[in-house]
Amino acid sequence: MAQRMFNVGKLVNTHGIRGEVKIIPTTDFPEERFAQKSELVLQQPNSNNSVSVTVERSRLHKNMYIIKFVQFDNINEVEKYKGWMLKVSEEQLDELDEDEYYYHEIIGCKVVTDEGEDLGIIDEILSPGANDVWVVKPAKGKSILIPVIDEVVLTVDVQEKVVTVHIMEGLI
Repeated sequence: MAQRMFNVGKLVNTHGIRGEVKIIPTTDFPEERFAQKSELVLQQPNSNNSVSVTVERSRLHKNMYIIKFVQFDNINEVEKYKGWMLKVSEEQLDELDEDEYYYHEIIGCKVVTDEGEDLGIIDEILSPGANDVWVVKPAKGKSILIPVIDEVVLTVDVQEKVVTVHIMEGLI
């Protein structure tokens, strides 16, 4: 069975001529994921093409990470990887504290209200700013946006794939 891989960043451009690249992080743990000697996989979107890489060094610059991989020493070697995703394997995921969840654990969960109404399935997670927003796809009709705040999200059971929410006035 193929190993599950999870996105931690996107290679958006090269930086300089010595093989450094610009990465937009898509992880809550960029300092850990892009630390020296971190093992990552570059994967082409919508393809099985992938390359294992090791971080030689990295630094934060204007909300992006500038990363130099051990495997590449000049711009010509890394230019072809623009648009590719950086991924980690399931074994590399850290244990989270209680009441913390990975995106892949939340997507696909059934959402029910504290009054027992079935709202639908979490289809997507948005990160617009202060808090995440879960996009719930109902059986019929438009998607429902649920803010991930304590007043709304009451319980999350990732084993049973069920989230219980309280619908505040004006939310739907």
